[in-house]
Amino acid sequence: MSTLKTSALAIAVAISIMACNNGPKGDKAKISEEQQASASTGETFRVDTATSRIRFTGHGIGKSHPGIFKLNYGNVSVANQKITGGTFEINIKSLDVEQKDDMFQSKLKPHLLSGDFFDADKFGTAKFEITKVEPYKPDSKDTSLVKGANFNISGNLTLKNVTKNVTFPANVELADNTLKAKADFDIDRRQWQMNYGNDKTLGDKFISETVNIELDLKAIK
Repeated sequence: MSTLKTSALAIAVAISIMACNNGPKGDKAKISEEQQASASTGETFRVDTATSRIRFTGHGIGKSHPGIFKLNYGNVSVANQKITGGTFEINIKSLDVEQKDDMFQSKLKPHLLSGDFFDADKFGTAKFEITKVEPYKPDSKDTSLVKGANFNISGNLTLKNVTKNVTFPANVELADNTLKAKADFDIDRRQWQMNYGNDKTLGDKFISETVNIELDLKAIK
């Protein structure tokens, strides 16, 4: 093979690798089987559903598609300045695809809400229930991408009637009557029976099994 052809092949491979990894990168969440919910004690903080958001980004070769879900409600229990429990309900039908071109609104959004992905007509809500909150201690092998991460939060995520326990680092700030939490992590959508398009033999139709989740929550006592 000539030097020119070798160089061209190397460039093509590099572009392909870059395209496969053009989605946002978050902390790798730990996923396990369903755990017992923690006993919620102390004072209750209610999530401000108008300002809180759950942002997700799916991606594939040469494409990245972010969207936002709203919360129907959320409660966080706090005792002695520590989170003891919490429950959140996510409105799947509230999906707002950030890309506003007609193709994304008329084709991508219905596709995401269909049985290929969230199956919103059958499963209109998702639920997250806290099972454990522990101090986050970064080390040389485990450093969160979330600035100021101070807790590891574990909870049961129920989506499409499948429940898995998810653990991720978060920055939690508690001041006066307000609680704020931020997290940025990746999950494998196949754990919740969303398998569409994850076969790499599909070429440029391939959709990564990894989905990035960004949490930005505010709760008021």
